[in-house]
Amino acid sequence: MEKLKGTVFYSLENAIKSYRQFGQRDINRTGLDITIDQWLVLKTLEDSPGISQQQLAALVFKDVASITRITDLLVKKSYLNRDFHATDRRRFELTITDKGRKIIETLKPIVKNYRSAALNGILDSELELLHRTLKKIIANTQS
Repeated sequence: MEKLKGTVFYSLENAIKSYRQFGQRDINRTGLDITIDQWLVLKTLEDSPGISQQQLAALVFKDVASITRITDLLVKKSYLNRDFHATDRRRFELTITDKGRKIIETLKPIVKNYRSAALNGILDSELELLHRTLKKIIANTQS
């Protein structure tokens, strides 16, 4: 068996971790009080308003307990409102506040810049090949 560091999956995990740390450093430099995970939750709620916490968890690749902790923090920071669902008292309705919308808009160019920096020197054809390859891995592991 090959060494762990020699696997494509090790490199993939390393790339993701490095990218997230790189992005968080850029966000921290702005002095904004938000993490990458909190940004992902806000952006996902902006893109898909009205989704449940279970759906949110699946879209941001987190477990429900982690989403609960993240949303608790976003509520404390006044970026989100959490109210009981109108028809199902076991569910919460998450809505972005004006302060939350403002931080989303503030972060959009920052996120765009660090994404561009991370992809610097990578050709569109290389990105397309990477997308196709990752989709194959996902399909192979979800069957």
